[in-house]
Amino acid sequence: MLFEHTSTRRIEFSETDMAGLVHFSNFFKYMETAERDFFEAAGVDLINTKPGDIVGWPRARAECKFSAPLRFGETIDIHLAIKSMKDRSIDYQFRIFRRNSDGTRTQAGKGHMTTILTELTASGALRSIELTDSVRERITVAPAEVLARPSGV
Repeated sequence: MLFEHTSTRRIEFSETDMAGLVHFSNFFKYMETAERDFFEAAGVDLINTKPGDIVGWPRARAECKFSAPLRFGETIDIHLAIKSMKDRSIDYQFRIFRRNSDGTRTQAGKGHMTTILTELTASGALRSIELTDSVRERITVAPAEVLARPSGV
């Protein structure tokens, strides 16, 4: 069972502002990238669009605290850990690190996101549903030491 995952990517020019810094909204996109990669690694569908069985994970809450700037061309690691799982939702913890040229990392942001498993009803409304056995067999809560790791680790 998976409880953490790290995704790596380079900062694109289109993600920066006039000062050459990553616009804050992109930190949320980075968190979603890590979430997608985590679900893929766990073998869980992030979105299921089979006719009559449309399910997904809309956000109930998202926040990010920024602690260092990111710039075009830099390489970042986005670490996701499962903070908690409830009957119908998953809480993620994210840490975003810039890889420095000397081999160290600098934490650039720390975030949290809550997603709720939902299905699309015949009337077009979203309705929350219980986490499936398949999800619970593949994903679990991270140990406390993973959630408490110091920045840069």
